[in-house]
Amino acid sequence: MPTSRFRLLDLLIDIPQQRVERDGMALEIGGLSFQLLAYLLAQGDRVVSFDDLITAVWAPAVVNEETVTQRIKLLRQALGDDGRNPRYVRSVRGRGYQLCALPQAVDAPPETLPIQPRSWRKPVAIMVALLFVVVVALLFFLRTPPPEIVAAAAPDIVSRAAYYASIGQRENNERAILLYQQALAATPENIAAKLGLSRAYSARVCLYNANAEWAMRAQELAEQVLKNSPNHAKAWADLAYAHDCMGRIDDAVHAYERAFALDSSDDASRSSAAYLYQEKGRLADALQTNLDMHGDSSRVRFREVQLAREFELLGFAAVAQAHYQRIYQLNPDNIFSNIAWPRFLFLQGRFAEAQAVLDQSLARNTERVDLYLLNGELALVRGDQASAARAFEQAARLRPQTSYPATLAALYTDPAPPAAWLAQRVVEVRASTNSAQAWPSDQLELVLLELAAGDQSAALATLEKAVVAGYSDKAYLQTSPLFHALTGSPGFASVIDTISRHIDAERQRVLAASWCPPEIRATP
Repeated sequence: MPTSRFRLLDLLIDIPQQRVERDGMALEIGGLSFQLLAYLLAQGDRVVSFDDLITAVWAPAVVNEETVTQRIKLLRQALGDDGRNPRYVRSVRGRGYQLCALPQAVDAPPETLPIQPRSWRKPVAIMVALLFVVVVALLFFLRTPPPEIVAAAAPDIVSRAAYYASIGQRENNERAILLYQQALAATPENIAAKLGLSRAYSARVCLYNANAEWAMRAQELAEQVLKNSPNHAKAWADLAYAHDCMGRIDDAVHAYERAFALDSSDDASRSSAAYLYQEKGRLADALQTNLDMHGDSSRVRFREVQLAREFELLGFAAVAQAHYQRIYQLNPDNIFSNIAWPRFLFLQGRFAEAQAVLDQSLARNTERVDLYLLNGELALVRGDQASAARAFEQAARLRPQTSYPATLAALYTDPAPPAAWLAQRVVEVRASTNSAQAWPSDQLELVLLELAAGDQSAALATLEKAVVAGYSDKAYLQTSPLFHALTGSPGFASVIDTISRHIDAERQRVLAASWCPPEIRATP
């Protein structure tokens, strides 16, 4: 029987376990990066074209060569490889990619493997390819079978959909949606498929910049389940996520709290609620909730970034930095750390470092709106308004249905927007931020519009309103060039003082609590 483990130089790769080791230590390689590596292994030392890679790894999603190139970069980063002097995967100009060495099948401990003479390469490559065909057939069987077969196989289809949804990439989220839809076509009352589709629709909005209409559909699916099963914890969690993605902060908090009250092991909902506490200025509650995990906290992809953010907001900068830096290095696929680490450096006034890290994040993930917003602010720090305008415009194109990027793009485009446009925009944004569901940070867009319209007193009043609602990021207000027009005014100093007093009270609550982490209790 052919083996399912392979040796590539000093790497040991276990395909069924999706595990890569070097010197007995596991490397953080999963999802598309692992699938890409597995396919390259199956080809031996053959040069693999872009078309072959797209068909084997991404199909049925439609992607371009740039997507493949970016994924190769992520794989190299995870392997510790250098594209300029590659050890594991080399680029073959105009043709594709190739492993730098022939992979060896592992049937015995690595040290007893015989050295394969060159004449054995073809049989080994064929054997590996045959094995990989079986794996690919299991992973990528997406053709639609007859309805009666789909109905019988619905649980397996839902399970495979959940696997794709868990990877955390746009194309795999779309695969998950197709599979959930197949399952529901055959079994319309399949609760697992309804809730899986609900979460995948919300992810389209929150993670992949789709229109809020998809979050509304997600809400409808979750509510269909709750109508018949009002204590269904997963349905509450998915309803919360839909509200979250539509910006309904209080509805989202309520639903997340209901979810983990019904299911104490639901750490994802617990951590999501903690994030919203943080946004409303409840910093001690946010930290306590994120520390109070009931299961494997490593499964909550955004929790570590949130902990770092809470340490940062509470004034424990050194502890926050250690967390941000570690997450960024260990998890190159983590979309949350890709913005959090350069943003932290920016707020510390370390602008050159922030730009260098941000450039790396943009190479990793080119579809995160926050990355372009930060890129624009860094350009303004350098005095490069043209580059800032381009960055803001790119953010607006990525998420055209969102108001804030469009506002920044308009404010920093030459020529400046006319007074009539500003007046109308102020009216529209003021109406939206008057909603009880508005996030405190939503007020910042109105502040910038009022400043652009020349009404500094209105801008300060709006900023005070944001702080009363819980806005707590004084470092951002003091550092971002967007608010430089306010920084010299007494009203601004008063706002910063109000935030400082609030943060100090939250910090003292943490330090006095029995659950206070030792790493910050010892902080001077």
